Amino acid sequence: MKKNEYRLLGIMSGTSLDGVDLVFTELSFSNATNFKIIYSETIPYSEKWLNRLKNSSHLEPAELNDLDQDYTKYLSEVILKFIAKYDIDLLDAICSHGHTVKHRPDRGLTFQIGNLPKLSTLTGVPVVCDFRVQDVELGGQGAPLVPIGDRILFSKYKYCINLGGFANISEEVKGQRIAYDICAVNTVLNHYMRSLGKNFDEDGKLARTGKVNLELLEHLNSLKYFQKAPPKSLGIEWVDKYVLPLIDSYFLEIPDILRTFTEHVSIQIAACLKNSSTSEILLTGGGTFNSFLIERLRSHSDAEFVIPKKEIIDFKEALIFALLGALKLRGEINVLSLVTGAKMDHSSGRIYEP
Repeated sequence: MKKNEYRLLGIMSGTSLDGVDLVFTELSFSNATNFKIIYSETIPYSEKWLNRLKNSSHLEPAELNDLDQDYTKYLSEVILKFIAKYDIDLLDAICSHGHTVKHRPDRGLTFQIGNLPKLSTLTGVPVVCDFRVQDVELGGQGAPLVPIGDRILFSKYKYCINLGGFANISEEVKGQRIAYDICAVNTVLNHYMRSLGKNFDEDGKLARTGKVNLELLEHLNSLKYFQKAPPKSLGIEWVDKYVLPLIDSYFLEIPDILRTFTEHVSIQIAACLKNSSTSEILLTGGGTFNSFLIERLRSHSDAEFVIPKKEIIDFKEALIFALLGALKLRGEINVLSLVTGAKMDHSSGRIYEP
């Protein structure tokens, strides 16, 4: 008989490199699925880890293996400090996404570091992780994975949009979940802010001072990805290959780059929201704090954008990875084929015991 109550840690590290998100949650599967976030925290990356992760997609296999080993150890230390700080006990599992360094589903490849069995050994807690690999093996994109959590935990919203390293959207259409990556967001905006010695553009203040370069905007909006039909997903390789070289070819000042790219993001998101003027749209992710981006988004769409309380904005993805882990432990479907393009719905992830 399946248990109905779980005490879990959800762990997430995104492509925007903000840090490691940790959520301690209690999930209940009695009747409807309910959650309670008890403790949550983001541990920012040190300069050393920022540099290692930023350059990780270009590493050779042996170097990547070393990084995987080091990152798994680092992650275990972050988790143990979090557990000690909040005096957490009786954990059913740690449910960890790891950190994506390679995502090329077109080549049958997705790789997240930090998902080694020793994460369970070092923490002394069962670990559920590596949620993307099986989906790619089944012909899927390995992403996005969050939509099943949108369906189960946030079903009152017609659309859920996350503004993280990439913007992604999920919606319910005739009883089926549709979801895909829309465009890059903080992977690009933060990249240019780091060239100024800052991690991000607070409230979009610098972007607000810039001018839109219409020619660059048109080129960005014309990238082939935006003409593709779902299921589709993006990785940092796409940004490195197509987006950054295109932007750099214009030799613009940083404020103009940020302003133009913010306009691009808002246009691409609004294009996904046709016939949604009466819909409530849940916004989460770090980009939600960029007030200028939200202002431009509202200028392109009549939809009602709902900004929830801060813990949901910051930790929705980590929470949903806790849910994915619980579903895996229960032997239930946690990845939707209609979303990822895999051959079938499936229960994805690996379980490691200490």
